[in-house]
Amino acid sequence: TGPGGAEVAQRIVGLVFGLIQLAIGARIVLLLLNAREANGLVSGILNLSQIFVAPFEGILRTNSLHASGSVFDLAAVLALVGWTVVELIVVSGLGIFRRDPA
Repeated sequence: TGPGGAEVAQRIVGLVFGLIQLAIGARIVLLLLNAREANGLVSGILNLSQIFVAPFEGILRTNSLHASGSVFDLAAVLALVGWTVVELIVVSGLGIFRRDPA
């Protein structure tokens, strides 16, 4: 027998949140490395990840720290933690409906 519906849902949720976390992690690294925002790939990653970072901006007094061109995006780190907590809550909620064989 294959995985049940709750197991499939947990896998899909894990995939979606993993992609969100990957985009935010790439944002953090690109900003730390002072990547050229004129580059299409860099711009695309920053724009995509901004959707997921935006709800967490303004929570702290400072959203980012700047040093010689590099940016440490505190809001993105907070977003990474926040989305991980949301993922854990959703996966735990889906675990309620999971059936384990007796």
